[in-house]
Amino acid sequence: MKEQNKIPTSKVQRAAKLFTTGAKVGSNYVKYYAKKAVGNEHAKEELDEANAEDIYSSLSELKGSALKVAQIMSMDKNMMPQAMQDKFSLAQYSAPPLSYPLVVKTFRQHFGKGPTEIFDTFTKNAVNAASIGQVHKATKGDLMLAVKVQYPGVADSVKSDLKMVKPIAMKMLGLKENEVQQYFEEVETKLLEETDYDFELKQSIEIAEASADLEGFVFPKYYPEFSCKRILTMDWIDGKHMKEYLATNPSQTERNAIGQKLWNLYDFQVNNIRAIHADPHPGNFIIKEDGNIGLIDFGCVKRIPEDFYQMYFQLLNSKMINDNEKLRDLFFKLEFIFKDEPKTSQDMFFDVFKDFMSLLIKPFVTDTFDFSDKKYFDDLFAMGEDLKTRKDLRKNGVARGSRHILYINRTYFGLFALLHDLGATISTKTSFNFELSN
Repeated sequence: MKEQNKIPTSKVQRAAKLFTTGAKVGSNYVKYYAKKAVGNEHAKEELDEANAEDIYSSLSELKGSALKVAQIMSMDKNMMPQAMQDKFSLAQYSAPPLSYPLVVKTFRQHFGKGPTEIFDTFTKNAVNAASIGQVHKATKGDLMLAVKVQYPGVADSVKSDLKMVKPIAMKMLGLKENEVQQYFEEVETKLLEETDYDFELKQSIEIAEASADLEGFVFPKYYPEFSCKRILTMDWIDGKHMKEYLATNPSQTERNAIGQKLWNLYDFQVNNIRAIHADPHPGNFIIKEDGNIGLIDFGCVKRIPEDFYQMYFQLLNSKMINDNEKLRDLFFKLEFIFKDEPKTSQDMFFDVFKDFMSLLIKPFVTDTFDFSDKKYFDDLFAMGEDLKTRKDLRKNGVARGSRHILYINRTYFGLFALLHDLGATISTKTSFNFELSN
């Protein structure tokens, strides 16, 4: 893959790049309308492919916030056509890497010396490259290490990038600002955390230690002495990313085993440590030859407040969903419905959210669940699309529900998508530890 020798870092440079991209998208639409006028049956598909190629090419050069938007949207099957999902998913672990001289420059800025002066060996070419940084393989004595190097200017351009990317995303997806706002708010909040490798180092060590006894998982050891605000060093984990693993055509038994471990991971983190790995895209899971899973990248972790846990996770219980009186009270507490609304509005919103939760919890209320069930996912995505576009579900212009719900639901949707890709049938028992409200 071709390396980049520089990244536009000033607001003017980055704005110019995005302006050029917007012009290309506009040109693609002109061609689309011309093809549509003469009856080209493949015009829309060709438009999606052209937009995906042009936009991804531009965002991958900018990296950072701009590319993170593409990565996050690729995980939401409601957000964009298949061509764009396929292209933008490359941002998870296969973006164009940065050239070695720029990597050396980053090391000298933060350590006062180059990588080969710190490590015994250090690969000049990145072995993986994503939206925020890229990974190099290194050795130090007997240690085999993964060294994540952040792209220059990423941390400083978060807010300005998102303001510039938003109009392109709205045009590309045919959405209005209020319909994409939650994505941009989410990206901004978490990118400010993800670009601080000092914070990620501390969080990674904490979560890895708390999850160390979880069967079927391997967590890397982190090395503060080889890390700083823009460089993060950890143990190297051999294995395949999810997409590479699936390309080997594993047996159904093997797929089920991987799926069961992923389910157990999130069940454990939610119910035992109240902190979840909230970025469940395929690039963050390494499937080892022995069937264990290496879990990397703790830049995005959602902490679950105890009071929210005690309320929200009761919704994943059939007894609660089937008790309208208790469910209505819980919906009030979680701000799905409000007591200052007319009774007719309360009843309408109650029915909408009950239907949604009844569908969402299906895997939780059976002993086993087949995540290859296409109809379930079609129904889930269709309902998600409906909820996303319904303006009447907003209260004073703001989405209903506790602010904590967005990350929890996105994490579970991401987990479900991984299990669907695996086509896994697993035991979906959970370890929720609360009493149902009286």
